[in-house]
Amino acid sequence: MYLTRFPINTARSGARRLLASPHLMHGAVNMAFPTLPQRDGQAPRVLWRLDPAPAGRADLFLVSPQRPDLTHLVEQAGWPALGQPGWTTFDYGEFLDRLKPGDTWGFRLTANPVHYIHQPQDAEGAPTKRTAHVTPRHQIGWLLKRQEHAGFEIVRTPPEQQLTQHGHEHQVVVHNRLPQQFRKSGATSAERHDVRLTRVTFDGRLRITDTDVLRRTLTHGMGKAKAYGCGLMTLTPLSTA
Repeated sequence: MYLTRFPINTARSGARRLLASPHLMHGAVNMAFPTLPQRDGQAPRVLWRLDPAPAGRADLFLVSPQRPDLTHLVEQAGWPALGQPGWTTFDYGEFLDRLKPGDTWGFRLTANPVHYIHQPQDAEGAPTKRTAHVTPRHQIGWLLKRQEHAGFEIVRTPPEQQLTQHGHEHQVVVHNRLPQQFRKSGATSAERHDVRLTRVTFDGRLRITDTDVLRRTLTHGMGKAKAYGCGLMTLTPLSTA
């Protein structure tokens, strides 16, 4: 497994087009690999996420079973004149092997928190409809419901440090709550349609409860819309100061 960071030059028009369309970015990410892993639910998949960076820039993070070649992205959205590779790739497998139950880490997750609602009996189509959680409380609730089956638990906030009586029980915040709509193009006009999703980012602290399950979460992703920049969780060491 590999973890890659690609800094995006937001001053370039090609970069702005990619940042405006998760569908185009998905295609650009796929082009970094000669072959993509089989979508059988067992093998790790390619995950990606966009993070804000200093000076109005952005970073593209990739987790992938194969080492990517992002030369095409450097030419389209990087700094090709510098004559450098333009991205950094790390051996992610070595990091994953060092994880241990009980360890505490900082984390970031960009996800698409959704739930299913029952439609009226006279509505056309399926009896249930997938819809986005729109409030921070429900979005954090979505994450808390999945933590046990994802191999971790969100660290609880000590009662004396809670800012409010309700809503600050866990050390996690949600931000960058972005409803998105973009056009997905297909081979035929019938396959072209608008995609709507809500992409949010969680930052917080977690404690590992099941190392094998967490490794799967980190390499397979969480939730829906993984092709569109959702589902990738990364860990960062916590300061000991």
